[in-house]
Amino acid sequence: MIFKVIVEEDESGYYVGEVPALPGCFSQGKTIDELKKNIGEAIEGWLEVMNDKAKKENAQMIEISL
Repeated sequence: MIFKVIVEEDESGYYVGEVPALPGCFSQGKTIDELKKNIGEAIEGWLEVMNDKAKKENAQMIEISL
């Protein structure tokens, strides 16, 4: 899977990444390479949590088109 990540440098010089397609999925790093590693781990964690939620007995999956 390929995700777009918005990257900004904060006041302290750290790079902060946000994945718009995954609400609440953020990470940071001292370098762009460190950010890439960290945001990859954050994406994997986010997907794992959402996958677990979808497997619960009382969970429903629906699709909505706009």
